[in-house]
Amino acid sequence: MSRSVVIMIVLICAQWLALFQDTAAQTLPHQISERLRNRIEAAGIPPKITVQGEPIHASVMLPIFYERRAYRPAWSKDNGPLKQVEGLINGIREAGREGLRPGDYHLAEIETTLREVRENQSKKKSLHSGRLVDLDLLLTDAFLIYASHLLAGRINPETIDAEWFAKRREADLAAMLQTTLDSGEIEQSLKSLLPPQLGYARLQQALAHYRHLAENSGLPIVPEGPKMQKGDLGERIIALRARLVATGDLDDRSPDGGDVFGDALEQAVLRFQKRHGLDTDGVVGPATLAALNVSVEERIRQIEVNMERWRWLPQDLGKRYVLVNIANFELEVVDSGQAVMTMRVVVGRNYRRTPVFSDKMTYLVLNPSWNIPPSLAVQDMLPELRKDPNYLAEKNIRVFQGWGAEAKEIDPNTIDWPKVTSENFNYRFRQEPGPANALGQIKFMFPNRFNVYLHDTPSRELFAKAERAFSSGCIRIEKPIELAIYTLQDNQEWSREKILTSIDNGTERTIPLADPVVIHLLYWTAWAEEDGSIHFRRDLYGRDKRVDEALRQEPPTS
Repeated sequence: MSRSVVIMIVLICAQWLALFQDTAAQTLPHQISERLRNRIEAAGIPPKITVQGEPIHASVMLPIFYERRAYRPAWSKDNGPLKQVEGLINGIREAGREGLRPGDYHLAEIETTLREVRENQSKKKSLHSGRLVDLDLLLTDAFLIYASHLLAGRINPETIDAEWFAKRREADLAAMLQTTLDSGEIEQSLKSLLPPQLGYARLQQALAHYRHLAENSGLPIVPEGPKMQKGDLGERIIALRARLVATGDLDDRSPDGGDVFGDALEQAVLRFQKRHGLDTDGVVGPATLAALNVSVEERIRQIEVNMERWRWLPQDLGKRYVLVNIANFELEVVDSGQAVMTMRVVVGRNYRRTPVFSDKMTYLVLNPSWNIPPSLAVQDMLPELRKDPNYLAEKNIRVFQGWGAEAKEIDPNTIDWPKVTSENFNYRFRQEPGPANALGQIKFMFPNRFNVYLHDTPSRELFAKAERAFSSGCIRIEKPIELAIYTLQDNQEWSREKILTSIDNGTERTIPLADPVVIHLLYWTAWAEEDGSIHFRRDLYGRDKRVDEALRQEPPTS
């Protein structure tokens, strides 16, 4: 072989060696990018990706995130994982504070993979691009899924309850992740997604309190037996005292103690009953005893369920709004962050449950007539008509066929009601304004698909009951005049006197609101007040169970 040929071969080899060395020194991110692209593109549409058997859940947002950054790795560079990784791990570890499970966000897999990568670094071994791809995918998925759960809830309420219509918060989480990586403020970014209202933060504290109770022997059980009241003696009184001390309703330094049911214990029972929406009589009867013996684990789950419900709400509830807590049978008017009015309400029976949604109240009606829904006419009134032909006349109800200008009034006495069934019922019932009208003197309208609204009621005696689920879905309110005055406060034409005069006139009249009022129909069975007291309510409609079951399942792919 000639000398010139040898020299040429040596030069070519040297060039290839230099190119190889240069490539090897700079291609780790490039290798990761190629692997990321291949993994995502090979996963189909929507992609189904697994990492060491662990499913990637953010099947829509994760590909978008990587496409926007040309598949460059997000969590590592030439020298290995970035410091942002620790920030995300710390954020995920805090998921328990939000009533969520850190394990749902790949925590164990992330820690295992990260440990392997760092062990190789410490041993001066070359970083394996495949494992860095695994780490990148796990971290990105963890951020996107955890962020979406903080922002809008872990589950979609409408998938488990057709009577729940949520206006959940939205954000471009892929863009947010990029901004967060650039700033390095991972934990702060995640915290910014939490519901901003004080009610959520108070439930966070309540959850921490009940978890502390669970870690420290839980809550004492009060044995079954006859009712207990002031003046009673016995061993069960000692157990009752211990339970109320544990829940914070009784000061353990109380002057009366032992097995005597004294004044301080009675006051503690009253506080407990008020916090649980029970009849406040100071007597430990069956309902109070049942509430006392709910386990600390059940209370923890109840708090977690209601924290999830907070995440389903809009970012801003409004400058002024009406809030109805269905489970608490209470309406609250909030203006500029302050409660300016509260009142008791009656909500739907269990088989005619009041739905959950938000809307805007746009008008009210004085002396309203009631167009009775066909389902109520058939189910409730038709049986009464078969027994008493004068039923409609006594209730001031007129009968029509058709709607609008084509509607034709029919004399109910000409109808053979025993022969009318749900299948051939083709009438429309309307109850005229008056003292017996089921809507009372005022109704407050926020047109919605559920045909639900607020209204007065002639059945005032129902407001005295502790549990008030007696309606057909609408909300009967205790103080209609006061609410009317509030909603019309910006309309100088409608003073209190004019409202009352117009009602006395007996004529139906519609009044539009110059400034519509936001209304939220909600369902909270646990909340905490400003003074730190934690309140619980019975799960009237069995909605807690469905949310709890959904929260226990694996995160859905999204």
